[in-house]
Amino acid sequence: MAKINIKIEGISYQVEEGLTILEAAKSCGYEIPSLCAFNHGECSNGSCRVCLVEVKGARGLVASCVYPVNEGMEITISSPKAAEARRVSVELLLSNHNQNCQQCDKNGQCELLHVASVTGAREGRYQGVKTPVTVDELTPSIVRDTSKCILCGRCVARCQNAHGMGILGFENRGFRTIVAPADNRSMANSPCILCGQCVSVCPTGALMEKSEISKVDAAMKAGKHVVVQTAPAVRAALGEEFGMPVGTPVTGKMVAALKRLGFDKVYDTNFAADLTIMEEGTELLGRIKNGGKLPMITSCSPGWVNYAEYNYGDLLDHLSSCKSPHQMQGAIIKSYYAEKNGIDPKDIFVVSIMPCTAKKDEKEREQLKVNGLKDVDAVLTTRELARMIKRAGILFTRLPDEDFDQDLLGDYTGAGVIFGVTGGVMEAALRTVYFFMTGKEHEAIKFEAVRGFDGIREASIDINGTVVNVAIAHGMKNAKVLLDEIREGKSKYHFIEIMGCPGGCIAGGGQPVIRSCFLPNEADDIMDTFKEKRAKALYSEDERLALRQSHNNPQIKQLYAEFLGEPNSHKAHELLHTTYNARIGFND
Repeated sequence: MAKINIKIEGISYQVEEGLTILEAAKSCGYEIPSLCAFNHGECSNGSCRVCLVEVKGARGLVASCVYPVNEGMEITISSPKAAEARRVSVELLLSNHNQNCQQCDKNGQCELLHVASVTGAREGRYQGVKTPVTVDELTPSIVRDTSKCILCGRCVARCQNAHGMGILGFENRGFRTIVAPADNRSMANSPCILCGQCVSVCPTGALMEKSEISKVDAAMKAGKHVVVQTAPAVRAALGEEFGMPVGTPVTGKMVAALKRLGFDKVYDTNFAADLTIMEEGTELLGRIKNGGKLPMITSCSPGWVNYAEYNYGDLLDHLSSCKSPHQMQGAIIKSYYAEKNGIDPKDIFVVSIMPCTAKKDEKEREQLKVNGLKDVDAVLTTRELARMIKRAGILFTRLPDEDFDQDLLGDYTGAGVIFGVTGGVMEAALRTVYFFMTGKEHEAIKFEAVRGFDGIREASIDINGTVVNVAIAHGMKNAKVLLDEIREGKSKYHFIEIMGCPGGCIAGGGQPVIRSCFLPNEADDIMDTFKEKRAKALYSEDERLALRQSHNNPQIKQLYAEFLGEPNSHKAHELLHTTYNARIGFND
């Protein structure tokens, strides 16, 4: 890209053409205070006025996040005029902000408090009538609190950019403006898929996951047999909450922390990921051989399932009937595990540690109950687990590496680990489907063709003369392209993997937030590379494991031999499969 010449604080620099002042300054070693910078490209509308700077020849101060650099531009960041304007902008935001910071789950990672500190802003300098407050906590997943909203619009942009949806928007005008679903409805009364991507970009506590820590505390206090399971993506991000480099795998320390928190059993959801592949792979082969509905689409992501029920009710028979892995594991814990240990399923409380806010909603589905009992009783995000660890005074980085409990549900393979990244479910399935169709293992083990972060990827896999066409999409904007092809009768695929969150579970709405201002030891490109770093943590664990195909998990074999019979058996369908319902009033 062409270079242009600019000056910042009187010093000459060459920067890439097309950058904003904010981006150009960053590349030259200046970090202008802002509430929208380097945040996955979300929302640079200049509305907050926190990043004001002086530009020679411009009329007044300019918002550096939207103002492009040009040849010969002279920029002043540190002038008293610019510094005072930034401070006043932040103080005006604080004047309309709910100042209960001690009660806010975002405390410690609040970008508003960060820029207040940087600019020297103080609460209480301006007083006035505050915007009317809406607190929406009707969904099981997300809490929306307009008293903490600063109208930056990042959540609005993320919903559009990731999913092509407009669940959130600006309602009302002037001082009464809020960010909300249409007509300020509850998110429960909108076609929100509850993925939590809006939560992951909110700079304050205006959007947060609905915490279930108190449910876990109550179950322990009541003497329940509390079993915890952890999703594969959690280990790739939890360390970030304790100052570790982005993408550091912390499986052993995570297990050690969970044991110290008092859980009766600590298992890995990867066991059920292997189980999912056995059920899903068998289902796919059955559809191919028997003329079933194709393409079959994965059903692991509850955000994607919600989207399908809202928008593609006519295509629900394309979804695999398999429950998601953590729901399968919950069902097995309350049946097989309970039977083996002589425990009444009613006395078992299953906790899932997930990178996802939609899982909180998923566990409430009526279709995911067995004999009137929920498969899973509580879902905690990665962030909530970090809060529990900090609350307990556990020094996470000093913990030894410990192993998951190994009885009954303790084994897992590399195929289960890679479920946490886009393309991982597809690759895990192909490893086993290849074996089912040929009777031998795929020599390379990996299926490189389905890896990567392109929004839509496709591959044709020749398995013993049968060509299986597959596709992968992450984010509903990409998924819509494939779904419309199916609806129009133009799809060439046999199997499609869809994940709700861009990048997959590694970038789920319940993962630690990525903000350059809170990661001073990371490279400047961390906002662009964090997904790759987290994905690498999962792929590296896959490669170090001796067993890398789900069908080789010895405890999965034992489960079928002793309890389920065979994949897709009647008992397996009772425990491990589900149904879907079109959401009337939201479908095309």
